[in-house]
Amino acid sequence: MKSYNSIQERIEILEDKLTAIHDEIETLKTPARNNNERIIFKFIETGSTGKTKDFVRELGIKSPRDGLFSSGDVTKLIKDGAEDISPALLAIARQLASARNKNGPSR
Repeated sequence: MKSYNSIQERIEILEDKLTAIHDEIETLKTPARNNNERIIFKFIETGSTGKTKDFVRELGIKSPRDGLFSSGDVTKLIKDGAEDISPALLAIARQLASARNKNGPSR
């Protein structure tokens, strides 16, 4: 465990973490405003581009290429984002995707 210069420093770090967690919870409580956000929410829920792709296909949403959605389309949406996706929501999805890539599925 890291050592700290003071208890106050540790408290400040913990308070910052609490604020970040609270902000993430509020972001996740906000309903999806459009199909792109629905896709991102589903990825966050499942942690899987394949399961997200299946969800999008069930909804009948076409890919930007005007065909069936693929796992690659989900990955591209997470990586590149879109103007109609909340930056905070996209950051959560990117963090999850990054954790999966480095450590396997995250819980």
